[in-house]
Amino acid sequence: MPTNLNPKSTTSAVILTSTGSAKKVTAACPIGFYTGSVNFLSGASMQVAYVYKKLGGDVVDIELTPGNVYAAYEEAVLEYSYIVNLHQSKNSLSDTLGDTTGTFDHLGAQLTGPTGSNLRFPRFQVSYAQRVGDGVSTLGGYGGTTTIYSGSIVPRKNTQDYDIQSIVETASDSGKDESGNAVEYAGKVDNDRIFITRVYFRSPRAMWRFYGYYGGVGVVGNMSTYGQYADDSTFEIIPTWQNKLQSIMYEDSIWTRTSHYSYVLKNNKLKLYPNPSYYPFMSDKIWFEFYIKKDATATGAGYKDGVKGVNNMNTLPYSNIPFRNINAIGKQWIRKYALAVCKEMLGQIRGKFTSVPIPGDSVTLNHAELLSQAKAEQAELRDKLVDMLAAMEYTELIKKDSEKSEATAATFKNSPLPIFVG
Repeated sequence: MPTNLNPKSTTSAVILTSTGSAKKVTAACPIGFYTGSVNFLSGASMQVAYVYKKLGGDVVDIELTPGNVYAAYEEAVLEYSYIVNLHQSKNSLSDTLGDTTGTFDHLGAQLTGPTGSNLRFPRFQVSYAQRVGDGVSTLGGYGGTTTIYSGSIVPRKNTQDYDIQSIVETASDSGKDESGNAVEYAGKVDNDRIFITRVYFRSPRAMWRFYGYYGGVGVVGNMSTYGQYADDSTFEIIPTWQNKLQSIMYEDSIWTRTSHYSYVLKNNKLKLYPNPSYYPFMSDKIWFEFYIKKDATATGAGYKDGVKGVNNMNTLPYSNIPFRNINAIGKQWIRKYALAVCKEMLGQIRGKFTSVPIPGDSVTLNHAELLSQAKAEQAELRDKLVDMLAAMEYTELIKKDSEKSEATAATFKNSPLPIFVG
């Protein structure tokens, strides 16, 4: 006797309802970042009715649960936040390099560091250009973000050669220089190479070189050559630039004609010329300035220099954009993207069954069409958002403002200007 197989039900066991429930959103969201927002819960629950209508739920069954829609809505919000944060990263990275970074949990919620940075308009600081300038300043002996140290040696009789690297390392290890004075670079060299930026000699005998033996302070005109006032003196008022030129020439004379030493510096080894034994100034010091070559990302510059701060997009203190800070433009993008994600889910579900048997025939499902539409719609929405944000990057806004200014100026050229009589 043939068995009569009658289905228990002629309808799908899973059919999307026409409305959602805000109370059930939290349990259905796999990430759960936004479930603490009442507005997000309302938006996700209302998305059910939007999907139901857009996919024709009142005409044909939609094999989705409200939970699928809630999850799609969450994915859409996270995707929107991701794209907008990328845009803001391009806007602000060059100005935030070296700033304080942050830490984040597995949800993308910020644990430490400055909060809300992705919602603020950054100051224009050209941080990267400054860092390049700091590096050039270091090479020029001005420091930049690298500490410039100073040291000295006392010339020894009949000794022309001095290994500055060895002298500095010894002083760094002991904490004191050759004269027993404490050094500021104690413990900092650690066998690293030093870069000497300047070698110089200073003498306390500078006043008489410029003003003469009798001083001449407060003397005007050519009286400085007489040593204060004398009978039959001529008083002259000379221009200030002449004194400036005189001082420059005297200084140049000191360095060129009467300097005590000259030197050659190779591989941090200093050679003095002539032999120090020929001069009566052996109690004076030869000074030098240097910096310690450290790794590019090494710390210990003596102050906060941003090495441990933001270095790229990954270390920007950007959390997911709060749901309350997404305006109407963003909310509409989220609805459409969530709908496209729901289409993709429905296509995956219907793809499990290429056809469904019905009495006397079968029905072919449209899973391939749904998947194709869903992928295309998602890509189009992302591309449009990216293109729109690219047109709003700060550099582009500057160009647009410039064009407006030029157009305004051109308009005024053709406008009659009033004549004011006063």
